[in-house]
Amino acid sequence: MEQSSQIVVRPARPDDAAFLCALLNQIIQRGGTTAYQEILSQDQFAQNYLENPRTVSCFVACIEDETRLGFQHVDTNSKLHDDWGDIATFAKINSPVRGIGTALFDATLVAAREAGLVAINATIRADNTSGLGYYSKMGFVTYAVAEAVPLMDGTPVDRISKKYLFE
Repeated sequence: MEQSSQIVVRPARPDDAAFLCALLNQIIQRGGTTAYQEILSQDQFAQNYLENPRTVSCFVACIEDETRLGFQHVDTNSKLHDDWGDIATFAKINSPVRGIGTALFDATLVAAREAGLVAINATIRADNTSGLGYYSKMGFVTYAVAEAVPLMDGTPVDRISKKYLFE
């Protein structure tokens, strides 16, 4: 495994869209770890993550040669308090690099504080054990559970909402 010291985190740029959309679509196709169930076009991706007026931050983790490893996005959400953000984190499947999520979250925390947020929400499928573990490791705590939310095929899966409160 490569060490996290080689990870560079920077704001997402328009030229990241194709790669990051493909990364997200691979995760969607694999299934079981994201609420997304349908593939996104590059235009849909750009609208959701890069051009969204509600975006607070969107960071990309790369190694020094600009190989993209993952990204993390925070936006505001009308279903949450006005001063809360809603986070999504995606990392390249089977990446040999450790520490991607931690590096991304360090940058996200700075941007979220600068934007005046008091909390960040993460809603994770109950069957996404790696996602639940990641957000717990980052300091998120469970505050709500939506039980038996059906997937497109009708399979019921709980959604666990975790919050990170700024001190």
